[in-house]
Amino acid sequence: MAALGWLTPRRRSATARSVLAGEASAEAARKSSQEATEVSDLEPEFPVLGDEKAAAFFDLDNTVMQGAALFHFGRGLYKRKFFETRDLAKFAWQQAWFRLAGVEDPEHMQEARDSALSIVKGHRVAELQSIGEEIYDEYMAERIWPGTRALAQAHLDAGQKVWLVTAAPVEIAQVIARRLGLTGALGTVAESVDGVYTGKLVGEPLHGPAKAEAVRALAAAEGLDLSRCAAYSDSHNDIPMLSLVGHPYAINPDTKLRKHARRLDWRLRDYRTGRKAAKVGIPAAAGVGAVAGGTAAAIALHRRRR
Repeated sequence: MAALGWLTPRRRSATARSVLAGEASAEAARKSSQEATEVSDLEPEFPVLGDEKAAAFFDLDNTVMQGAALFHFGRGLYKRKFFETRDLAKFAWQQAWFRLAGVEDPEHMQEARDSALSIVKGHRVAELQSIGEEIYDEYMAERIWPGTRALAQAHLDAGQKVWLVTAAPVEIAQVIARRLGLTGALGTVAESVDGVYTGKLVGEPLHGPAKAEAVRALAAAEGLDLSRCAAYSDSHNDIPMLSLVGHPYAINPDTKLRKHARRLDWRLRDYRTGRKAAKVGIPAAAGVGAVAGGTAAAIALHRRRR
């Protein structure tokens, strides 16, 4: 048995070097834990509970809701015989471009706005507001991104105000904000006289730099500290708005915004599904197929009726 003695573990007294190594390791662990606690103390959870000087501003199209609000509104108006099939085909094509390209084409946006203004001209504001409630239930409610909705709710739960900021008509934006329980909405204002749309805009669409100016004006009126506020968008067109606040978020970002956000170390969130969406910033293939199919169907229907 003595020959097997080498298999039996032997107790060895700790050398000075092993004692030093053990003490150094323990001290490093204790110091690391202390530093982590200090960092946690320096970086409180966001949003900050009860910060009355903070608020959140959310873009709408493809940030809060999948697709363009104006397109979904157009579908609802078509269903109610506000315009003809050829107009629907135009709306569908513009929506397909927006979904496939992942960017807002200025020319398409201008055409969509002009079409919408001509469609509502002569109608009462109250009528469109009532129809907007119905259209939200029919086409928009199921397209709200749950992830973005949770972000907005976190600000509300912290006691902060939350606004939508969008180029969509303010009447549509207000309906969506109210249904989501948000504070309110900033949107494009269509001119009306005695409660009837004239077919013109008041000023210009709330897009790009105009959004930043609207946020700046609202913050001043509300007594907000923009360095403590947050803004969320999917589009590089909203970089002016995102750059105003201390907490900018890129949500489902297009390619240009993704690159800009990474360069400036902004937070990114992508709630779309599919590898392609994550790589190049467009909706999942299933969603693109559905919209493209709807466009083709609308155009085919138009051709059959000619």
